[in-house]
Amino acid sequence: MSASDEPRRVHFQSPEYLVERLDAIAELFDKDRTDVLVEAIREYIEDTADSETFQELVATKYYNDQLDFETVKQLVGAETAQRLRLLKADLEDEPLDIAAPDDVDIYDGDATTVDTVDDDR
Repeated sequence: MSASDEPRRVHFQSPEYLVERLDAIAELFDKDRTDVLVEAIREYIEDTADSETFQELVATKYYNDQLDFETVKQLVGAETAQRLRLLKADLEDEPLDIAAPDDVDIYDGDATTVDTVDDDR
């Protein structure tokens, strides 16, 4: 067992009817209340972390500097966190200043010039 797998005592309050249902389920499966709670929490966290809505929320908060990288890693896993870090770095980079090719009319004569200096973005 690693240090992060060590049991940690947690105290919280719950409506009595939930505790009664939890105890009935634990008894039915011949398990301890704590084992049932830990299993339920683990499943909830996995389901939540896999949801697209959750991952979008984490990404948005990370891109807006409301979450640090280590927290993102805990929330969505190392692989997804690394992908978000790379995308964030890419978004923060200045766009490449590449001129349009002179020998190809990619706009078929309908090109429009936009002045980006006055843009409020």
